[in-house]
Amino acid sequence: MRGDVVTLHTGEDVELVDIGLVQLHDDEAIRVWDVSLDVGATHPWHLHHNPYVVLSLSGSDGRMDWIDGREPRFISEYRGGAVYRPVSPVHRLTNIGTSFYRNRLIELKDLGEHLDSPLDIGPGGRSVQDASAGAPLADGRVPVLVHDHVSIWTIDIAAGTEVALDLAPSRHVVADLDPVDLAVDAAGGVTTHDGGRLVLTAAESGPRSCFVVELTYLDHLDAVRGANR
Repeated sequence: MRGDVVTLHTGEDVELVDIGLVQLHDDEAIRVWDVSLDVGATHPWHLHHNPYVVLSLSGSDGRMDWIDGREPRFISEYRGGAVYRPVSPVHRLTNIGTSFYRNRLIELKDLGEHLDSPLDIGPGGRSVQDASAGAPLADGRVPVLVHDHVSIWTIDIAAGTEVALDLAPSRHVVADLDPVDLAVDAAGGVTTHDGGRLVLTAAESGPRSCFVVELTYLDHLDAVRGANR
């Protein structure tokens, strides 16, 4: 947790930070963060206690270094991409690319901190740029990542119009892909919805794009937990 002190493989003691820079939303099931890094910047050592979803608003190349000194993990994320990740050892993330990096990170508490130990979700999942994750839905949503636990789409709304989505009767998270001024909206364009009809609108001044995340695991939580025991 934030403030805990851990020892690196070099023998150096470091203090852990939060897994994100700004907390945008927190309720009984999820916690959502803004994670943003300028080129060359590092998000310091931190530890995830929950499996989590990453929604990429602005992509770049990254390097993850580990507390035990193992070989770093290199990642490349792109705007509109998504990742579903298990918990992992203490690590830090550096933007080694040439562009600003920003995401919305969704912690799934019922698969982590609400249990005695985090659920082993296996490798999780990762979207592939320019590769379809399935056919578009009738309401215009385009699949980005489909997993037994979460389903993720993007939706585009033309300027001055609205789109009505027919969501499954499950908990959803909606996140704007474009920057939102946190001084105006402390949630950073993140909202939740319990399923059913959802109308998204775009201002006359320009189009709008959103992620729509269905938290399907909540509808069969006992089965998900039991399958991983």
